[in-house]
Amino acid sequence: MKKAIMGRKVGMTQIFDTNGKIVPVTVIEAGPCVVVQKKTSEKDGYNAIKVGFGEIRESLVNKPTKGQFATAGVSVKRHLKEFRLEDISGYEVGQEIKVDLFEVGEKVDVSGVSKGKGFQGTIKRWNANRGPMSHGSKFHRAVGSMGGSSDPSRTFKNKKMPGHMGNVNTTVLNLEVVKVMPEKNVILVKGGVPGPNKGVVVIRNSVKA
Repeated sequence: MKKAIMGRKVGMTQIFDTNGKIVPVTVIEAGPCVVVQKKTSEKDGYNAIKVGFGEIRESLVNKPTKGQFATAGVSVKRHLKEFRLEDISGYEVGQEIKVDLFEVGEKVDVSGVSKGKGFQGTIKRWNANRGPMSHGSKFHRAVGSMGGSSDPSRTFKNKKMPGHMGNVNTTVLNLEVVKVMPEKNVILVKGGVPGPNKGVVVIRNSVKA
């Protein structure tokens, strides 16, 4: 990872490019983030920076977390996250990381927690086929066969079954940065990103671009 920043998903909209075509974009309020701690390979065994994002009342933060901010000499933040960067020499404790870290046309990966869907069946969860809906069928949206009775006489591991859907960390790769507005701490990314509006996301340089 070369660079990364935390942000909050605002929502989706559309803009026009230079050719007059409509481009669907996600609006992300990215930063400003502040460096709370700097970890080095000599002291901690690896290079990383811990950053804070979002405002919160000091009374809502517990003592151990509050101590990290006090040591760094910065105000308390709602979210803390660690980024393992290849080079941390350009970062210092207390430094702000802003959205102008990224440029228009750059490819990025965006990670976030997807929307939770609760307990769902195989049709919605795994896109399974349903049974015939005609009268007398009696098989419509059930799971269906789990495995042969004689052979293998069991259900294999990783069988696609009903269960909890969503609410997992998800990453969308190779999204294009359409617009960067440093004065508003806003970045526009082409396409959709995981999670609901107001959800916290992480934007980092693309690993497969």
